[in-house]
Amino acid sequence: MDTIMAATSAGRLSKGSSFLGSVVTTRASTTLASSASDSGGKCHHGVSLRRNDKALSFASPKSLRIAAVLQTQEESVKVPAATTTLETQSIDASTGDITKEIISAEAKLFVQTYARSPVVFVKGDGCKLFDTEGKEYLDLTAGIAVNALGHADPTWVKAVTEQAAKLTHVSNLFHTVPQVKLAERLVNSCFADRVFLANSGTEANEAAIKFSRKYQTVAGEKQIGEKAAADLIAFTSGFHGRTLGALSLTSKVQYRMPFEPLIPGCQFLEYGNLEEVEKAVVKGRTAAVFVEPVQGEGGILSTSVSFLKGLRRICDQTGALLVFDEVQCGLGRTGKLWAHEAFDVKPDIMTLAKPLAGGLPIGAVLVTEAVASTIANGDHGSTFAGGPLVCHAALAVLDHIQAPGFLESVASKGHYLKAQLQERLSNNPHVKEVRGYGLLVGIQLNVPAAPLVAAALKEGLLILTAGKGDVVRLAPPLIISEQELNKAVDILAHCLSSL
Repeated sequence: MDTIMAATSAGRLSKGSSFLGSVVTTRASTTLASSASDSGGKCHHGVSLRRNDKALSFASPKSLRIAAVLQTQEESVKVPAATTTLETQSIDASTGDITKEIISAEAKLFVQTYARSPVVFVKGDGCKLFDTEGKEYLDLTAGIAVNALGHADPTWVKAVTEQAAKLTHVSNLFHTVPQVKLAERLVNSCFADRVFLANSGTEANEAAIKFSRKYQTVAGEKQIGEKAAADLIAFTSGFHGRTLGALSLTSKVQYRMPFEPLIPGCQFLEYGNLEEVEKAVVKGRTAAVFVEPVQGEGGILSTSVSFLKGLRRICDQTGALLVFDEVQCGLGRTGKLWAHEAFDVKPDIMTLAKPLAGGLPIGAVLVTEAVASTIANGDHGSTFAGGPLVCHAALAVLDHIQAPGFLESVASKGHYLKAQLQERLSNNPHVKEVRGYGLLVGIQLNVPAAPLVAAALKEGLLILTAGKGDVVRLAPPLIISEQELNKAVDILAHCLSSL
């Protein structure tokens, strides 16, 4: 819709109705017009917003401040082809009131599964985000390790817009070029022979569970319905998703308990304890061992080379499959394309997701030919997975991450960030340890991290928690500069007094 009128009358949201407030739409090409004549048309109050030479009219003077704020944002940061739409029940002259209205509307409209921070973002550029009030934030969350190239990366935007203009979705009943190109790129970049595409990390892990069990049925020469190896091993502090199968492998009791009974045969062992694994993995009973080479949600934890090599040995001896979940730690986050490269161990299955399409939903399951050969037509599927749009976006991300010198720069910046954090924060009595791998860094505290996260937000820095809520998780866009890292450390050091 080219012209969106902003109503001035406030109203309550009722079933089947729309907001009685306004819609504010901004574009990078939006310019504030001081009179109706600028748009070649009339505007009742003499103010309009131009979008690609088409006027956006506002019926109420109360909307002028909003338009001015958004215009200021557009002038300060150019975001190619970025569009933001805000709907509120009513528009007040204060942009702070806009934020409150949106937050209030979210509370009324959404199932309350998220504890969101009290901020409303309207656009991003690189490692920066901007809220409805025009405040700038330095983003060290990257959408929970998703936006590897930051926000509105020009190459990524170009890839998405070009593909969207050609072909977005046809389903997996047909072939598309971007899907095959992405599969070829992924397979040629790792141990795997074949790939299955999904829409998220938890979907990728669900597929890995099914593939593992089907493999055991075929490898054990069992008939469908006969008992094959089906048990699954996972580890303490591990996180594999929130859908039923993946949740069954996620260790946090508070995530699992409300939804029990989950899938049977899942066992949690101590992360890093090879002796426990030796006892628990049994030939003919254990289908697969799921492990994150670096745990993100668990608190930025990793284990030893000997542990992962030991898992490989035990799986080989028992016929169990070794599954690496690299949903958060893979695709350059640790300074290597795959986190497991640092351990010189190869899995049978690897799951990917978060950064692969630069912010669009995608997941991937990479498998050996031995596993793939047991999966038949109809064993698994997805309507949306691997569409041409997300696959073309993923190719643009891989082009950037696999460019010469890029992964080395991630590793270098990771070392720099840890060194700065250790120098600036280690004297604080609440900071126990700084640890990390590339640009996935954790600050272990001896108190809850929530007050520090809240204080940093007020100072314009976005950070995450992890572990038992006592770890600050830093997962910035991989393109972040040392200057931006210095700013982040400055803010963190300043905010430590909140603990």
